[in-house]
Amino acid sequence: MFEPSLLMQALGGSIIAALALVFGLLILWVLVSIPVWIAAKIVTVGKARFTRAMLVTAAGPIVYAIVFFASSIFLAMTLGEKIFIATIAFILAFIAWIGIFKLGFETGWIRALAIAILATIVFAVIGAIITIGLQALVPQTPPIAPFPTV
Repeated sequence: MFEPSLLMQALGGSIIAALALVFGLLILWVLVSIPVWIAAKIVTVGKARFTRAMLVTAAGPIVYAIVFFASSIFLAMTLGEKIFIATIAFILAFIAWIGIFKLGFETGWIRALAIAILATIVFAVIGAIITIGLQALVPQTPPIAPFPTV
């Protein structure tokens, strides 16, 4: 027998789950944009804006994925060597990702690469600080940083 109240409960739970996912992704997007913004501020001598960092942070992974998968498919059709294909696809996608930094922050290739490297370092440092702080408050907290903490 069909019960409308069960359907409403299921839909309500799905909507809440979808909203939680969207909200979580938005928070993650803002948090990941912070190291990019800090790195760009340093490399461009204060010219970078946070909104531009958010735009670059959103566009970068999309362009990376498109270039990686498109080049993988194209190279697989023409070459067939899997390790070679993955390596070239990774390099092409990385160059495209750096290109997004170059266009987004209106800078050269070297500065765009510097922003990417510095953003990674800033992200690791922020992750370590958050991990140490959380573990001081709640010792059972798993590490957030990409490397083990003491």
